[in-house]
Amino acid sequence: MVLIHERSAAAAGRMAGTAGAEPCVRSDGAIDTPTAADGTRPAEGTAGGAQPASGGSGSGGGPGSAHPVVRFAGALAGALDRLGPVAAWSMTPAEQREALVALHRQQARLAELELRVLAAADRNRVGADSGATSTAAWLAHATASTRQRWFRDLHLAEALDGDFEATRRALAAGVIDVDKARIIVGAVSELVADHDDLPDGVHARAEARLLDLASEFDGPALRVCGRRLFEVVCPEAADAAEGKKLADEEEDARRTGHLSMRDLGDGTVEGRFRLPVLHAGVLRKAVQALTAPRRIGQARVDPKTGKKLPGPVLAGQGLMELLEQHLNLDTMPSVHGSVFTVLVTVPLQFLCDRVGVAVSDVGVRVSAGEVRRLACAAGIIPMVLGGDSVPLDLGREQRLFGRGQKIALNHLYGGCAAANCDRPPAWVEYHHKKPWSTGGRTDLKDGIPLCPPHHHMADHPETWTTHHLPDGTVRFHRRT
Repeated sequence: MVLIHERSAAAAGRMAGTAGAEPCVRSDGAIDTPTAADGTRPAEGTAGGAQPASGGSGSGGGPGSAHPVVRFAGALAGALDRLGPVAAWSMTPAEQREALVALHRQQARLAELELRVLAAADRNRVGADSGATSTAAWLAHATASTRQRWFRDLHLAEALDGDFEATRRALAAGVIDVDKARIIVGAVSELVADHDDLPDGVHARAEARLLDLASEFDGPALRVCGRRLFEVVCPEAADAAEGKKLADEEEDARRTGHLSMRDLGDGTVEGRFRLPVLHAGVLRKAVQALTAPRRIGQARVDPKTGKKLPGPVLAGQGLMELLEQHLNLDTMPSVHGSVFTVLVTVPLQFLCDRVGVAVSDVGVRVSAGEVRRLACAAGIIPMVLGGDSVPLDLGREQRLFGRGQKIALNHLYGGCAAANCDRPPAWVEYHHKKPWSTGGRTDLKDGIPLCPPHHHMADHPETWTTHHLPDGTVRFHRRT
């Protein structure tokens, strides 16, 4: 009851505009401070010892004559000082959600301002007076951080100040964050550097395309899109060009692949390896299958601490089980595959011509020529678009989905079909959209892969509502 009373008091204080009210930073750098109950305002720059910056551009040397950016930085420091004693627990869940999203956006806007000032400061050689060899070196000393960090930021600042004005505006508006801005700059710059014969306007189109995708995808997915920008600017030659590039990468990856192990003398061996992405995908999928939560159950929990084991520890246990129980050492030389299968999708024409690109269900893109070589291995299943198919509709003859259907569903959804879920195909179970018990059919279009928690939600409609989204995924909401 005490917590409820304090929380109510804090909320009432915010609504009344008292000491709990939040200050507002104006565009000119000043802060509108809420009026207290006695009609007075706190002195600006006094909270927490923060003082207005002075000595900036302009005459007089007083706080009012400083540059707006300098005044803004001082006012922001004072505002944050005043928020220091404000308890976050006094916020409602709705306020916390709103604040987290808003703070993330404003953080991006502050980062753009910092980068804008950094680019101008580098042109003015701000570290020269102190004998610093570069702006990055001066900043590293002034902020007790690394030169590598500031050199990296300076590279981004120069790009945003130059050819990437659209990306700078998006960052300034908080539409993207610094990580996505860095991805966009890197991807477009690499595209221009790799292809000398691109037509005019390619830079702007490629940048605009990635900015559009940035609102839909996270950083890793946006980076993948960036690697395929050539398809946007020159789609007719993209498949052949990417196929050639992938073939070269595969040749280099095979040549540089290695495995090394070192006995630590304590009963363990430490190792390092480097594999082509396709083979690493096979290994990752095998380990995920062996460590799926539904399969190992309570083995995910440390019996000594009662806490879930970290992901790397589980992966290590999966690798040990793979070596102990799923490799037949007596017959391995004559076995050219694996008990774990990787699905590779490739158009029939590409497979025949050895030209083009195929995609595996672990997210790896390989050349069509590599698929031809791997197709004879038991661990690689080529799903040829335009070729013969396995029957994927079983109607009412069979309750459980078959192996071919599961492979196809994994290919369609890439893991759990619940929106915002990243569980891999190795962890999913296969659910009838219309329950089998009420007349549902075991057909491909009626199946959907779900991880165990989301499968549980789908099986309990009395507690959870299921919404099917236009892209084929589903979203669950608790009934109230």
